[in-house]
Amino acid sequence: MSVTLSSGARHLPASRWRRWRRQYGLPWIGALIVLAWIGVAVFAPALAPYPPNAVHITQRLLPPDAHHLLGTDELGRDVLSRVIYGARISLFIGVTVVSISALAGTIVGGLAAYMGGLVEATLMRLTDLVMCFPPIILALAIGAALGIGTTNTIIAMLVVWWPKFARLARGLVLQQRSLEYVEAALVSGYGTMRILGRHIIPNSIGPLIVLVTLDIGNAIIFFSGLSFLGLGVVPPTPEWGSMISEGRELVAQWWVASFPGFAILSIVLGFNFLGDGVRDWLDPRSRRY
Repeated sequence: MSVTLSSGARHLPASRWRRWRRQYGLPWIGALIVLAWIGVAVFAPALAPYPPNAVHITQRLLPPDAHHLLGTDELGRDVLSRVIYGARISLFIGVTVVSISALAGTIVGGLAAYMGGLVEATLMRLTDLVMCFPPIILALAIGAALGIGTTNTIIAMLVVWWPKFARLARGLVLQQRSLEYVEAALVSGYGTMRILGRHIIPNSIGPLIVLVTLDIGNAIIFFSGLSFLGLGVVPPTPEWGSMISEGRELVAQWWVASFPGFAILSIVLGFNFLGDGVRDWLDPRSRRY
């Protein structure tokens, strides 16, 4: 009997490790990918072997070799250096757009749900008005009206990005509004903004954090798509979507478009894996030990 118990105890850590790896293995991989790209963006000047915009016509369209690990593009620019510097723009755009949209959408949705009546109807109809347009079409129209440039693209993305957070925040606040702690705060004489900011929103923040984490990858894809269509950065700024656009017709020179595409794929997968892990961590029902 003692042998059986010791054998079970001996196998318990291994089974627990397998459960942990099954539940949190991918989120940790995602976190490592995201941290790696953040490190690449921060230390880009030290990591890039060449200036990203240095033109060498005599070295155009060279395949990957010892001097240019990812080859060169049609102007002789080093693809690896441009991919490294492109991480700066993509991460900055993704984090900026999602953070500002989450803040604005949470305020709009929270106020709509808490105030009700005409305020809720007005804010939600505004949200529906934005959501009735396909996001990429509306962003293209706004970007074309404002002109090419990173700032204008951020503005165009912000216009189409906040409604999803407003919808989610409204639903979460509606769940919390009728609970006893909110009624106690009202009886204590707290104002609307204080109740929202100090009580309701902090208790509803979990799903919003998950959406923010998952949405950064979507924002990076969206911005890359706008750049691919010519409404992102101003050339010759290194950006993954514009690099793919430059190499879309260079079928034989596959490296020009492939490596920026792999960069987008890896960072989006990283944020998706990380977002799934954050969701499991914030949901007590998903914890098995």
